[in-house]
Amino acid sequence: MQKRKNEIFTIVKDDIKNNLKSYAIIVIIFTVGIFLGVLFINQTEQKEEITEYINTYIEHTKTIQNGDFFGELKDDIKGNILLVLLLWFSGTTIIGIPIVFGILLFRGFCLGYTIASCVYVLGKIKGLIFVLITIFLQNIIFIPAIIILGVSSIKLYTSIIKDRRKENIKLSILKHSIRTVFILIALILSSIIKIGISYKLIIELIKYF
Repeated sequence: MQKRKNEIFTIVKDDIKNNLKSYAIIVIIFTVGIFLGVLFINQTEQKEEITEYINTYIEHTKTIQNGDFFGELKDDIKGNILLVLLLWFSGTTIIGIPIVFGILLFRGFCLGYTIASCVYVLGKIKGLIFVLITIFLQNIIFIPAIIILGVSSIKLYTSIIKDRRKENIKLSILKHSIRTVFILIALILSSIIKIGISYKLIIELIKYF
């Protein structure tokens, strides 16, 4: 088991090392999205809508506690499947790379918006604790997964640009597709963590906020 873990760690380490520029681009785009989400909250004057957004989010999680666990899990998995398919399809077309960047930017914006909203409604200390215990937990797998998929799209694009032979294109798309399948499995696990653990923590934590 330990040997297997070391092999996976080595593969991931080598992949990051060999594609450092691509990882840097994707991380920067995602980070810019987070920054824009936080900036939007700080600049907006619609504070009542922000409070309503968080309250709706909390009320929504309560419906899961009341027995809608599998329905919510199914919906979240469907959402992740659609996200992965969109990223995969965009990554297989040269003109789709801006779409990949746009999706990552938007996901970063959503995360930044949610974090800033929690801090605004709950206060700095309580808000950050809430974010770390709940939102951070459900994104431990999700964020690295979509970053890796974004990098895979760039690798596919670069490979096709460098070598336009039919054989190379087919092989590159196959590799990209295999990575996508593994990412999809990771995001399904992320959905289970989100609905099965994070949401339950939200219900328990909200009593103290």
